[in-house]
Amino acid sequence: MNFKTLAATLLLTLSSTAVLADDELISRPEVQQYINKTALDHGFAPEEIAGWLQQAEFKGNIITILDKPSTSRPWHEFEANFVNKTRINNGAKFWRENAILLGDITRKYQVAPEVLLAILGAETNYGRYTGSFRIVDALSTIAFNYPRRAEYFQGELTQLFLLAREEKKDPLSFKGSYAGAMGWPQFMPTSFRKWAQDWDKDGFHDIWSNPGDAMASVAYYLNQHGWQDGGDTYTAVNFNGDPTQLVADKFKLHYTVDELIAKGVAPINEVNTKQQAVLYTLETEPGFIQHFLGFNNFYVITRYNKSTLYATAVLQLADEIKKAYVNGDDLPKPAAAKKLAKQVDKARK
Repeated sequence: MNFKTLAATLLLTLSSTAVLADDELISRPEVQQYINKTALDHGFAPEEIAGWLQQAEFKGNIITILDKPSTSRPWHEFEANFVNKTRINNGAKFWRENAILLGDITRKYQVAPEVLLAILGAETNYGRYTGSFRIVDALSTIAFNYPRRAEYFQGELTQLFLLAREEKKDPLSFKGSYAGAMGWPQFMPTSFRKWAQDWDKDGFHDIWSNPGDAMASVAYYLNQHGWQDGGDTYTAVNFNGDPTQLVADKFKLHYTVDELIAKGVAPINEVNTKQQAVLYTLETEPGFIQHFLGFNNFYVITRYNKSTLYATAVLQLADEIKKAYVNGDDLPKPAAAKKLAKQVDKARK
């Protein structure tokens, strides 16, 4: 179908009340090529894809965000944003409210409940902040207006259309982050199709509002990427030498601790020297660099988000959530509980 025929068909088939937010988008040669190839490869009608794209809205603020230079904060600034009382107590509270469900999920997938919760806490504060962008707007904006990432985001746009078809949902209905990440776990469409779980078997992988689906999806992701239940995570070490080459290799798990010791790593605590590890650094205080070994489970978390800062924050947050849950830090204190009881009693009267 040529473009003139396609455009004419669209004018006849689209509702008169539809908001044609970007009439020019589908006239661009690269977009026509995308429409035709996607339709041919995946069994869509070209008019169907064109109709979705014609209703997509260009979001210039997304391009502005992407164009901002990325500056990595040191650990001593990064930590407090993730490992804080709010996320810790929210995680313990969520655990208490969903203990049976969480236990069932973590037993099935053999992952630590506190780590699963820490990821949901780090990503969206347990579903509180999942993003308000329409995914089709975010992905199409980047896919056709940001050449450096065009190929990747065109692929994610296609995955959105595929998952919408599989979920029997309107592709324009999905919402998430400015970069197209969705739901409590912040899955991109490709990750959604690979890892999202329908825990309650209702026919929809609802990672936006269903705690079971959201938790099971994260648990399945960790399980499929090699999480070892009860395995080591990370530990501080001393290092004698130039760490540049080893640190540059921090996302490749191919040295044993013994091999790293031979390269100058000196573990502070007793560890299994036969297991694999990566060496990484954190600026724990201004101007002070501390060296760490990250083991298999640390590496797995860097598969979820390729950042040693993120992985360390998740593991620290997990430890604090578990402590808060065990100690009841999320529960009302006696004075607060007494005041709350009085308020409830007064309301009843």
